[in-house]
Amino acid sequence: MRRYGNFATAEDAVQQALVAAATQWPEQGLPDDPKAWLITVASRRLTDLLRSEQARQRREDTVARWTLPDQWLAPAADRPVSASDDTLIVLLTCCHPSLSTASQIALTLRAVGGLTTAEIARAFLVPEATMTRRITRAKQTIKASGLPFAMPPGDELADRLAAVLHVLYLVFNEGYATTSGPDLQRADLSTEAIRLTRMVHGLVPDDPEVAGLLALMLLVDARRAARTGPDGALVPMAEQDRSRWDAALIEEGVALVTGALPTGPTGPYQLQAAIAALHDEAPDAGATDWPQIEALYELLLRLGDNPVVRLNHAVAVAMARGPDVGLGLLRELEADGRLADDHRLHAVRAHLLEMTGDREAARAAYGAAADRTASLPQQRYLRARAARLAG
Repeated sequence: MRRYGNFATAEDAVQQALVAAATQWPEQGLPDDPKAWLITVASRRLTDLLRSEQARQRREDTVARWTLPDQWLAPAADRPVSASDDTLIVLLTCCHPSLSTASQIALTLRAVGGLTTAEIARAFLVPEATMTRRITRAKQTIKASGLPFAMPPGDELADRLAAVLHVLYLVFNEGYATTSGPDLQRADLSTEAIRLTRMVHGLVPDDPEVAGLLALMLLVDARRAARTGPDGALVPMAEQDRSRWDAALIEEGVALVTGALPTGPTGPYQLQAAIAALHDEAPDAGATDWPQIEALYELLLRLGDNPVVRLNHAVAVAMARGPDVGLGLLRELEADGRLADDHRLHAVRAHLLEMTGDREAARAAYGAAADRTASLPQQRYLRARAARLAG
């Protein structure tokens, strides 16, 4: 995309190069430099696609004659390559000024994060068909704008930063808690999100929200090894072996958020990092400072009416002041409707009902939660909790 400037056609060319690799490499062997092979083949495919499009437009004669820019037809080897990380450049350029923030985030999740349209739709809490249309329109808007794919100048970087951070946050979340499939987490996604966030932090080291997001990722990722048992089963935080948490990541994350909080306006990533730090610094689950976590979630709610934040706030309230109070907040959230089909709402209700001693209602809620998640480890965990209450 950076070299040739045509988003949709570049995507098609890369897909064709991957198909060629899948069919040729098993027979011919792995190239010495697989990445260079893919780029070269994709570049040739892209040139063919662009020439074909040019010929089609001439034949149809419905628009004025289109002449391809010379740089689009130049072989990849003849184009200068920036020393900067291509993924970061694409990440920043996908947050295109001609797009709405929501479209910027959706398109970047698709192009950079590698998430499927269904995964992105779940992250936005919208139907998959709606997200498909949004991504398609975003590509068309970029093509029609004529603006180049390039590292934005400093004054534009600040305008795109909010969308970039939101993208990285959602990519990390999908890696930390995969929404579908056989695995609980995808370390490749969370690791890539951390790598890119470190690079953004290097670009704007004094931005407290960038530091807050990096801190949040490190503090959450520090628990990765303890989140699954030997058989891959989900282990909830209260039951995790905290000696398996990564102390170095926790130390780095705490230092980042501690340094960021006093430096400017406190944003949502800093607040979430502070909450994660409270969890990580507690020696055991019983020592968690739930009243302070409740207060931090209340500050988050002042920044925006996010239903997931309201759900987490209800959990914190339940742990600090009792499950009945938390269930009251859940009833208000259920009336909102935005999380009606989200398994997390039903799982939280099940947990709080179990805390009150209402085993039958808790068992039904665990079953409802299991029916609403496409993650197999979460399904197994929720059904196991329901089965434990059946006796």
